[in-house]
Amino acid sequence: MKLGVLFSGGKDSTYALDITMQKEEVVCLITIISKNKESYMFHTPNINITNLQAEAIGIPLLKVETDGVKEKELKDLEKAIKTAKEKYHLEGIVTGAIQSIYQAKRIQAICDKLDLACINPLWMKDQVELLNELVEKDYNIIISGIFAYPFDETWLGKKLDKQIIEKLIVLKDKYEINPAGEGGELETTVLDAPFFKKKIQITDSEKRAEYNSGILIIKAAKLIDR
Repeated sequence: MKLGVLFSGGKDSTYALDITMQKEEVVCLITIISKNKESYMFHTPNINITNLQAEAIGIPLLKVETDGVKEKELKDLEKAIKTAKEKYHLEGIVTGAIQSIYQAKRIQAICDKLDLACINPLWMKDQVELLNELVEKDYNIIISGIFAYPFDETWLGKKLDKQIIEKLIVLKDKYEINPAGEGGELETTVLDAPFFKKKIQITDSEKRAEYNSGILIIKAAKLIDR
């Protein structure tokens, strides 16, 4: 089956891609760049780094911009998926959704309309189990966005490892956060994964944060040999 992956460059869409590539043919990545930094549908921190990630992976990338207006942004998503279907002869779309019914229902509706299968390989996966799998598989993932209490600027740029997972479990129990950031508490950026042909090295970055909201802005990055 020829599939396209909705790709943000974060851990979930990257892991969904990884799982899918082991069974099916992924012919393109689809990235939506939202001008609205508080989009309900789309990951926004460092979304432009998907260019480097796609090059590191070796799969074509289709990028489409949206103003990010709630619900209207779905029209831009539909347009992007339709374009990808026509260009790459897609038979289905893959998402990195874990528990977000809001996102899953809307993407499913678009796929139904375009006669495409909708595949969610991470759906309802235990979030702590997911994080541990990523670390065990030697993914290089950094926290690139924080959007909830009790996270602060010190979390930005942290690499996901066993110690960070333990801290997230404590915060889950104390504050009822989603440890994998499924509630929008955290965003991540993948710099390397087992199936990458090259890895990404950040050469310039800046933290911008206030209270419990902020992002690590990747100003410059390059591909290096693994």
